Amino acid sequence: MSDRIIAACDGAAKGNPGPAGWAWVIADAAGRPERWEAGPLGRATNNVGELTALHRLLEAVAPGTSVEVRMDSQYAMKAVTQWLPNWKRNGWRTAAGKPVANQELVRGIDALLADRDVEFRYVPAHRVDGDPLNAIADQAASDAAVTQQAAGTAHGAALIPVPAPERSAPAPRPRSGTGARKRPAGAASATGAGDPGTGRRSGPRTIKAKFRGTCPCGRSYAAGESIAKLGTRWGHPGCEAAVAG
Repeated sequence: MSDRIIAACDGAAKGNPGPAGWAWVIADAAGRPERWEAGPLGRATNNVGELTALHRLLEAVAPGTSVEVRMDSQYAMKAVTQWLPNWKRNGWRTAAGKPVANQELVRGIDALLADRDVEFRYVPAHRVDGDPLNAIADQAASDAAVTQQAAGTAHGAALIPVPAPERSAPAPRPRSGTGARKRPAGAASATGAGDPGTGRRSGPRTIKAKFRGTCPCGRSYAAGESIAKLGTRWGHPGCEAAVAG
C-alpha cells in the first residue's frame, strides 16, 4: 500500500443542465499541486459533472493507492459513502423504488472504490480560507465547462489553473438611525464608478487580479489586470452585460 496522497475533484455546469465540465488535481507528498486534468461534458447537470470528476480521479490513481479525496459536492459524497450500499441492496433503486439517477457513473465509481483505499473529506466551496486544491479543481472544471476543451498536464499544460480570488462576505450596512452617514448627492459610490448627480453605481466594482484566470466569456485575464465579480466568477468588467444575458 502506498503512502496516502491528497487529491481534489469538482464538476461545473453553466446552467443546470448547461455546458458542463469536470476536473481533478493531485498533490505531491508535500501537498503541492502536481498534476491535473479537466474535460468537457457537453450539456449536463452539476451532479453529472461532480460524479464524472470523481470517476476520472479514481481512474487516474493506481489500484491499491491510498488517497484522500476532497470535494465540495455533498450529493456526490453522500451518493458514494451513504446511499450506495442501500442502492445496491435494492437492485439499484432508491427507497422510493425509482431507478438510481446517474447509475452508470455510480456503478463505475463503486467498482473503482473496491481496490482503492479512499477517504472522503468535504470542503466548503468558494471560501477565502477554503481548500486550495479544491479551488484549483473548481476553476479547472469551470474553465472546461466554458471552453468545452480538455486540458491538463497530460495535454501539455505546464501551469496549474489559478483560481480567481474569492472575497469575504461584505460587512452589514448600519441601519437608519444608528450612525450611518448619508452619501452627499453627486458623490461616487465606493463600490463602483458613480453616476454624476445620482451617486448610483454604473458598473461593477473592480479589483486587480492577483493571478491569471479565465473570464466567463472564455478569454483569459492576466495578473494585475482589472477584473470584476460576474455572478459567481471573476472576469472582464465589460463582460457583465454578456454574463447577465
